[in-house]
Amino acid sequence: MKPIIYQVFTRLFGNKNTTCKENGSYEENGCGKMNDFDEKTLNHIKEMGVTHVWYTGIIRHASQTDYSSYGIPTQHVEVVKGKAGSPYAITDYYDIDPDLAVDVDKRMEEFEALIQRTHKAGLKVIMDFVPNHVAREYHSVCKPKGVKDLGELDDTTKHFDPQNNFYYLWGQPLDISSIHHAASGEKEGRYQEKPAKATGNDQFSNHPNQNDWYETVKLNYGIDYCDAGGRSEHFYPIPDTWLKMTDILLFWARKGIDGFRCDMAEMVPAAFWHWATDKVKFAYPDIKFIGEVYNPAEYRNYIHAGFDWLYDKVGMYDCIRDVICGRRRTGDITYKWQETDDIREHMLYFLENHDEQRIASDFFAGEGIKAFPGLIVSVLMQTNPFMIYAGEEFGERGMDKEGFSGKDGRTTIFDYWCVDSIRRGFFDRKQMTAEAKQLEGLYKYVLNLANAEKALREGDFFDLMYMNQHIADKQYAFMRQADNENMLIIVNFAGEPVTCDIVIPQHAIDYFGIQKRDYEVLDLLSNERFQTGVYGEHAIKIDIAPYAARIFKMKL
Repeated sequence: MKPIIYQVFTRLFGNKNTTCKENGSYEENGCGKMNDFDEKTLNHIKEMGVTHVWYTGIIRHASQTDYSSYGIPTQHVEVVKGKAGSPYAITDYYDIDPDLAVDVDKRMEEFEALIQRTHKAGLKVIMDFVPNHVAREYHSVCKPKGVKDLGELDDTTKHFDPQNNFYYLWGQPLDISSIHHAASGEKEGRYQEKPAKATGNDQFSNHPNQNDWYETVKLNYGIDYCDAGGRSEHFYPIPDTWLKMTDILLFWARKGIDGFRCDMAEMVPAAFWHWATDKVKFAYPDIKFIGEVYNPAEYRNYIHAGFDWLYDKVGMYDCIRDVICGRRRTGDITYKWQETDDIREHMLYFLENHDEQRIASDFFAGEGIKAFPGLIVSVLMQTNPFMIYAGEEFGERGMDKEGFSGKDGRTTIFDYWCVDSIRRGFFDRKQMTAEAKQLEGLYKYVLNLANAEKALREGDFFDLMYMNQHIADKQYAFMRQADNENMLIIVNFAGEPVTCDIVIPQHAIDYFGIQKRDYEVLDLLSNERFQTGVYGEHAIKIDIAPYAARIFKMKL
């Protein structure tokens, strides 16, 4: 089974409040709930061809919304980004975000019920694990009995100690006066932190700036980044942070989840991952670890450390985005898959996620349909997993100015908001545009096709571009085969129709054991049938519409 991951930003997904006031509060703009993922909604997701749902933003994080009446500590507004806050500024690793619960006191029970509903729908559950940093005011009120809080036993007189959970800046107070919205905290006094802790993006200064992850603090895994002799590692005895974070992973694994998407995994040493994933997988052998790793030189280290799938962002994503935008030739796709061919099963392809700009935004392609050839390549070229971001299938533009998140082509992760394309697509389908319905239909067909056809699900792959350099600017062609079924797939990234002469090289004919004769071919996208000959080094003439594809299936 080819994994198809559907990322949902849980806070936004089910919100039907269309007020959409810029910088609006929870009361003004509303908030989606875990209970919005009911049987009907989960079946809708399943019918799209999805195998896993990544519920983003489940663990309690810093927010400007006051839940103190429920025993939840309030957060100082100067160290919270946006009214709703970032889901990557965790305030309690053992708690559920109260925004997502209908009954705040039963928020954990609601999450456990969500896991059960998701499994009942035939889907697997992925949740975030944020290991590199926490919110500045991290304090667990839900930790199990006997568990010590992060930083509780730290020696704050030391910049670095292998058994400290945080890094401290020699008694200096935190200075966030240069951050332009810090004045919003004047009514409750300035935020105080002394000694200052190092900031989450490896900023070892007491005055982070606007572009730093100033709302977070860096966790200490036993690496002294400011050692006089340069960076030094102190992994024996096992650092206390290793023990605490592994216990957190096991806590959530016991809830019955199926995988962790690990935020900024490469900012945490591979040695920790090797140690932690070994313990988690020993207890839960089927659990998956997805790593946000951006440095291709580190891919194999993190796979060796226990990661099942890694973001292929700077490789395949950046390449296909540039092809869609006309900045690269399609021939470059070949080089990108070749760079990771030895670890191909571990590479997670995608065209959108919460960090990236929406395809249909003014900053990317402007229309969702322009990325359809990229979807075909990303989903059908290999057997590795693929991920989509909720709203992508409807052509969500991400062009709202929500509050802390400006008009940048991304869907906010900091604000309370209603994503209109998702609201219509899941909860008010009569209001969907014809374009959204068409795009959704294409996504649904392709994602289901990836597992319905054995040749696409688990078959062998052959890149045809070395014999088809004449189309290597805007078109891309490859073959897949399993048993006696062969697929020839050609995509057109151009905005105009083309007629391509596709050469099937002798090497491909030998590799797949194709007999040189005429075949009846079925185009799985148009349902068109025709006869063609495969005779080796002989061009097959194929017409392709703009931003389209041909998926030819033939029995050998």
